[in-house]
This record gives sequence, structure tokens and C-alpha cells, in this order.
Amino acid sequence: MTKSRVFIALTTFALVGFLALGVILYAKGYRLSETGFKLASSGLLVVKSNPDGAQIFINGDLETATNANLSIAPGTYDVSIRRESFLTWNKRLTVEKEEVTQVDAFLFPAAPSLTAVTFDGVGRAVATPELTRVAYEVPQSQNANGDVVNKTGLWVIELANFPLGFTNEPRQITDTSLEGAAWTWSPDGRELMLTTNLGVYLLDAGKFTPQNEFVNVTSSRESILLEWQEEKKQKLASQLDKLPDELQSILERKASAIVLSPDETKILYTASGEETIPDNLVPPLPGASTQRQERTINEGKTYIYDIKEDRNFLIADSKVNLDVVNYLSDKINQTENNLRWFPTSSHLVLIEKDKVTVMDYDGTNRQEIYSGNYVQPHVYPFVNRERLLILTNLGAETAPTNLYSLSLK
Repeated sequence: MTKSRVFIALTTFALVGFLALGVILYAKGYRLSETGFKLASSGLLVVKSNPDGAQIFINGDLETATNANLSIAPGTYDVSIRRESFLTWNKRLTVEKEEVTQVDAFLFPAAPSLTAVTFDGVGRAVATPELTRVAYEVPQSQNANGDVVNKTGLWVIELANFPLGFTNEPRQITDTSLEGAAWTWSPDGRELMLTTNLGVYLLDAGKFTPQNEFVNVTSSRESILLEWQEEKKQKLASQLDKLPDELQSILERKASAIVLSPDETKILYTASGEETIPDNLVPPLPGASTQRQERTINEGKTYIYDIKEDRNFLIADSKVNLDVVNYLSDKINQTENNLRWFPTSSHLVLIEKDKVTVMDYDGTNRQEIYSGNYVQPHVYPFVNRERLLILTNLGAETAPTNLYSLSLK
């Protein structure tokens, strides 16, 4: 009886141990090979898309639909994610054994719709540094009876999300003519400095201030701008202080423009000199990006550094403007290409003449989402990722420009 119990106990322990070993090996990516009864290592490809339900093609073969976990042999694969009426997501990925390779594909519509947001004509526009608001000019105009339209002045439209019950419809914040004027945002996006030929005024971006209530702050203009500039510098320094010392030093010495992603996990910057970013600034992260990176940076080229994965990607060989706009001038350079973050923090918006392209943050999977006439560089993504705000007259040379919403759903 005792021997029988011992045998049962040993058998149970062996079975539990065998099952535990199987679970561990399965979790590490080992599977039975198709050619025989033996274990073969594999990697896990986790594919998600927004919207989901898209087809997953690997090396041209349809495998399944998103969202899905695929166990495949280590190697390099051409992965496509396709859904009807959306642009195809394409990328070459390397799957490592016993590692998870993550794909989060944001799919953009193949034929996005345009909807007018304004109807009275829009002149210049200036966005906040963090792209949460746009202040734009409605020039003075007359109706069919020759009367001056009372919508002349400075207006603000919100790009951020609002709680239920609140509206992000454009609102007028002042009624003065803006001919020859310039305006710039405070770092927190709550105030606007309006400079006209009559003086300099601070406007509350959250309410309407008629011209007859303006308070002239010309004597304080330079000190206010210096204070705002210092506030921006301190905020950037605080953000960079979280980086490894070597990288922080390189960016401070060799970057002419620095813009962090909305979630502050990536850094978009233009190099002002040559330098090499040391390897292994942070511990290696399993399942990190396998796209080619460039750790030697060169003057005039634009890069993205992924803080979590310690990888540095070349984004543009030629000069691109990373600033939202030239804030303090009434003239805007409409010939430079611009780069700005898309709210996912995993995509960039490339603004070129008559074309708007969205790309993954590593510079791959470039997709043209708008082609046609518009006023460069006036393309602004809404925080909810569902729309772009574009300034255009739709190619009608005699028509005034207006703001249009480009749907990305």
C-alpha cells in the first residue's frame, strides 16, 4: 500500500513538473515543429490595429485578422495590415526567438472627408506650442449690402478633448482688425500677446475682450517675452533631466531644435553638429524595435530618439522645420517642410507643398493622407486623433481660405 502511494505521488510530481515545463517552454515561444516531433523555438508577433478587424498578411499570405497573437519562427518578415477603405500599413519586421514583437497599426482612411469649420474667410493662424489651440484671423469683409461683417477679429478653436456638454466650436476673443498685426501664445496656452501698430496687448484666450477694453503693455513686452522664453527653457530642461547624462549632454550641445512627443517617451530633434550616441544608455528592452537606427548624428538632419528603447532613428536628410510657426512675425514661411507629432506619440505628420504624410516614428510606413491645395504649414491634428485641421481654399484661387476638418475615422 505504501509503495503504491509513493508511486502515485512520484507520478503526480512528474506529471506536474512536465506540464510546468511545457507551460514555460510555450511561454518562451517553443512549439512542436511541422517536420517532426521536436520542439522548435519561435517568437510571438502581437498585432493590433485601430480600427481592429483588419487582415494580417505575412510575406503576402493572409494569416488572420487583428487583434491577434501569432507564434512564428524567428526571421525577417514583410507584414501588411489591410482593411477595406483604409490605407495599407506595411513594415519589415524581425522576429526574435523567445521575444514578443509588438505591432500597433493606426489605420488612416483612403478617402478622408473634408468638412468646413469656418465660412467667413481665415487669414493667418498660430497654434500653441503643444498644439491644443489655434488662434486665427478673420479679416474685415462686407456682406452683399456693403455692411462690415461683425466677425472681424481674432478667433480661437480648440484641438483638445472636451468633457460631454462642452463645445470646441470656434469662439471670438477680440473684434479688432488684425491687418499688419502679429500674435503669439504664452507657454501655457492661456494668453495671447497681440502686437498691432497701436500697441501691445495681452488677451485672455478663454474670453472675449473688445478693442475698447485693451490694456497696452508695450513697456513690458520684452520682459514678458523673456519670462515666457525662460518658462519654455525650464520646462524643456525638466523634461531632459530624466534622460541619461550622456544623451542629455549631446542634445544640449548638438541639437538646434527639440520637441518631445505628447507622452514624453520620444524626442524629435534636428542635429546642429556631428556626434555619436553611446550604445546601451538604458538596459536592453525585450521586443524592442528592430528597425535600422542611426546613432551617429549629422548636422542638419532630423532624428527621433526613443527613450524607452534607447534607439535613434533618422527621419529626414534635408532641413525640416520643427516649430509650429514663426510666432512673433506677421509673415509665415510657407515654403519649408514641417514635422510635428501626431497625438498617438507613435506617428509624425510631415507637411509638404500640396501634400500631408503620416509616418511611424521610426520613419517607416509613410502614408499620404491628403493631397491638394492648402496653405502650408497650417495642418493641425486634433488631440482625439480623429481629425486634422487644414487651412485651404480647395484650389479656388478667387475664394478665401477657410479652416476645414479632415476626418481620419
